Amino acid sequence: MSAVKRFRLLAIALLAFAVGGVLGAFYLIPSHAGDDSDSDNNPNPPVRLTIRNGVPTLTLTTEEQENAGIIAARLEPAPPKDDIHGFATVLDPAGLVDLSNQYRDAEAQVAVARARLAASQAVYQRAQILHKDQQNVSTAQLQSAESTYDVDTDTLAAVQTHATAVIANARQAWGEAIATALARGDSAIADLIERRAFLVRVTLPPGAIITTPPATASALYGPSDVRLTYVSLATTTDPKLQGMSYLYRTPAQSLLPGLTLDVALPAKSAQRGSIVPDSAVVWLEGRAWIYIRTQPTIFIRQQIDLSRSAPRNGYIVGGLAPDARVVIHGTQMLLSEEFRASVPVED
Repeated sequence: MSAVKRFRLLAIALLAFAVGGVLGAFYLIPSHAGDDSDSDNNPNPPVRLTIRNGVPTLTLTTEEQENAGIIAARLEPAPPKDDIHGFATVLDPAGLVDLSNQYRDAEAQVAVARARLAASQAVYQRAQILHKDQQNVSTAQLQSAESTYDVDTDTLAAVQTHATAVIANARQAWGEAIATALARGDSAIADLIERRAFLVRVTLPPGAIITTPPATASALYGPSDVRLTYVSLATTTDPKLQGMSYLYRTPAQSLLPGLTLDVALPAKSAQRGSIVPDSAVVWLEGRAWIYIRTQPTIFIRQQIDLSRSAPRNGYIVGGLAPDARVVIHGTQMLLSEEFRASVPVED
């Protein structure tokens, strides 16, 4: 930036500050008859600005507030419910199809192994009886029957372990609810495999927390809404968002795996607050502030967070007392007066 431009910006800033001071003086200093004599008798003007516990405190009489049009009022509380917007990804059921096939094969192997074990157990028990009573079965035949029974017992245990491992893999990949439905042979799994329904992973923005995920949610896809039904916590999250994730189920409609949807989850606000109107906010050093009237003639400046927008206008701000009197008109005038009062008066 050239020296000329810097000089112009500095001149504009000084002019704005001077205008603010002049306006503050015009509105906030009441005119009375005999002002000159009063000034002569009281060479030390009243202190308007003090610092109490590091907080700037401004004192204005009731008349000065009326002249400046300063209005303080209690704020409207934030609505009890607030939609949390997240992003949903339609998941590819291919992994679930593979696990379902593995489990179906494992179940078939378990059934075969169980049947073989039942047969070999019967043979072994009969051989034991015959060998003990009349020696119609030789010791070699008894040992062979026992060996077959032991092998079938181990085979059944092995295939049952494999089936359990498939369900454990499903639990790791898809969560407890899907793994349980897969083990039961629930029709919901068939709907997912046949793509009559899809699972979607809903991810919240970073830092957003829902104590209890809502049973239903809605997503926008084209001109129509997509209804989502809660399934369980997700086992993975979106690597780009890094937020809490949940699994929801939705009818297939015209959805395809990989689609990203904008989701609204109705949830009670974790932090209640008050609606601060735009007119109450002033900016200083890149931060947002409001003025609170703590007593009829005393105002303090307080920094606020504007990260949550109110439904219509303004902001939802937490941490304010329900009975706090916030300045909703004349805030900029108070800031100008604060700066004017901070300038030392020359003799």
